[in-house]
Amino acid sequence: MHAYRSTRLTVAQDETARLAALQAEIDCLQTDVEFDEEEAEKIVERHIKLLHDYNEAKDAAQLMIGKVTIKPPASQMVGANHSQLAVHKEITVKQLHEDYGLSADD
Repeated sequence: MHAYRSTRLTVAQDETARLAALQAEIDCLQTDVEFDEEEAEKIVERHIKLLHDYNEAKDAAQLMIGKVTIKPPASQMVGANHSQLAVHKEITVKQLHEDYGLSADD
């Protein structure tokens, strides 16, 4: 019975030592990371600005290639959507997308 109690103490001591080692590793890793809230805010603001710039460029491109349609002159009304570029080239928006290798979702 004494050997069983000794073994149980050794296991408990091993677990306590392992937990202490893990906690020390966690503390070390947290020190290495050092979360900087101000830097994180700058990163978020930059990403928002980049997304805004991207959206503006995409909107401009869509105006030109046909996602945003304009009403063509009656002589060109053939039931198809038209864009500035499509009207200029006298082709449909569908053809314009095909010419530029774009899917309907682009």
